[in-house]
Amino acid sequence: MAPSMTVTRFAPSPTGNLHVGNIRMAIHNWLLARKDGGRFVLRIDDTDATRSREEYVEGIRADLAWLGLEPDAEERQSARQANYEAAFDRLKRAGRVYPCYETAQELDLKRKVLLGRGLPPIYDRAALALGEADHARFADEGIAPHWRFKLDHDEPIEWEDGIRGRQHFEPSQLSDPVVRRADGSWLYMLPSAIDDGEMGVTDVLRGEDHVSNTAAQVQMFTALGYAPPRFAHEALLVGSEGKLSKRLGALGCAALRERGMEPQTLVAFLARLGTSLPVEAIVERDELIASFDLATFGRAPARFDEAELERLNHAVVHQLEYAEVAGRIPEGMDERAWLAIRPNLQTVADARGWWRVITGPVALPALSEEDRAFVAQAEETLVWSEDPWRVLTSALKEATGRKGRALFMPLRQALTGLEHGPDMHALLPLIGEDEARARLRLASQQPIRT
Repeated sequence: MAPSMTVTRFAPSPTGNLHVGNIRMAIHNWLLARKDGGRFVLRIDDTDATRSREEYVEGIRADLAWLGLEPDAEERQSARQANYEAAFDRLKRAGRVYPCYETAQELDLKRKVLLGRGLPPIYDRAALALGEADHARFADEGIAPHWRFKLDHDEPIEWEDGIRGRQHFEPSQLSDPVVRRADGSWLYMLPSAIDDGEMGVTDVLRGEDHVSNTAAQVQMFTALGYAPPRFAHEALLVGSEGKLSKRLGALGCAALRERGMEPQTLVAFLARLGTSLPVEAIVERDELIASFDLATFGRAPARFDEAELERLNHAVVHQLEYAEVAGRIPEGMDERAWLAIRPNLQTVADARGWWRVITGPVALPALSEEDRAFVAQAEETLVWSEDPWRVLTSALKEATGRKGRALFMPLRQALTGLEHGPDMHALLPLIGEDEARARLRLASQQPIRT
């Protein structure tokens, strides 16, 4: 791997299904890697053995495949425990992690006291004052420690964020983060930094809720002997009502598929959501890749508007080629039929309804006496040709003097049972001569509309 190659990672925890916030982050990391011809790594953060489930791992893989975001590599944290132990031992020897014994209740009380004094609720490092006798006493009592990473207070923590610009933190104003629980399990930050360093991740693109985590991780990278990656923190999604919506957390690929959303729609929508670029029905990935630029990301929360997503999906469906939908449309529907009905679809599933219009039977309308006679005349006038609709309407216009709606609407109603739909130039040849004659005849015989 060339040192300059961009390597990004998407690191979901398999404790649930992906939702639109996760999906957006996966899309952006995939685009960032592809923009520079780099690598996109899927890292399953499954250190939480009690909540991680294999079905969610399979679901994550399936969702990424459906979206067309195939990773270049996959890693699992559960298979990397030896790496974490080795790195943790190095940090212990360097004095960068230390054992603590306060209970959750004791820590909560300390925070409340500090807040009551108008002070930031920062851990006071009391555990650093413990001696060997104290540690031995806790061990004798069967009390295992949790471990904190010791931040270096000598230098400020700074980095140039790809979205937020220059970031500055005073480490003395941060709590030393807990990196390992008393039961030996890991919290997020240390294994993540170890993985990013060992996997050669060059760019970490994630939500702005991780900014303070990044401040601590910058020092973790240095303590582990790795150059910190480039960081960028993007604004989180909010609902159209202007606040974080619980619904967004439940809106995953399965729910969106059930609503008829195309993967191209979701990628095009989320790729530019929160940027200054227009959200458009772009189905060509190369165009999205070429235009991806962290400089276009804004600091304001990104609004997830479901109505806008629906509108975008309609535009995407109208661009789908027959080969892309052949396995999802009714049996017997060929490319000519697909291209005829495509402009009238909102979702691919709507093709079933229009196929019934083509194949019949259709619910014929009750026409006025005048229109019944007109439709009967249409059956007698119908001559099949390469463009039977043009030939029929031209002949009827000349014979009856009808034009516009008076000419076209009774014919459309008689042939399709509807007042709207695909262009009849394309639809009538699909209906076929015999079926068209039968429908015109039946429509002319329907009860008179009063």
